[in-house]
Amino acid sequence: MQERKKYSSGAKWESIVGYSRAVQVGPRIYVTGTTATGPNGAIVGVGDAYAQAVQCIKNIERALDALGAGLDNVVRTRMFVTDISRWEEYGRAHGEFFGEVMPTTTMVEVSRLIDPEMLIEIEADAEL
Repeated sequence: MQERKKYSSGAKWESIVGYSRAVQVGPRIYVTGTTATGPNGAIVGVGDAYAQAVQCIKNIERALDALGAGLDNVVRTRMFVTDISRWEEYGRAHGEFFGEVMPTTTMVEVSRLIDPEMLIEIEADAEL
């Protein structure tokens, strides 16, 4: 069995639900649904779809960095959004970070996220 490395961001939901922000098994890293939570635990960019997407990706980048990877290692993202009509705002942020990497991606609308101020949650898979 391959070694399993875990990264925790310290978000309050991790201990309650029992999950890691990211898990690395061999050359693969799986980053769980990541929201626009700032270092103080508050939502960054309340009401701003673009700003929230940027913060999500920065949080993903921090998790990847802790496991020796970066955004250039991302092969797939999944975006869960509460208002698909704002897809261009989310997409612009995604494109700014992943425009050269060009991972596969999915964007789907969901009825809501765990906090009503959250507009987007992003998952990422990476390969070393």
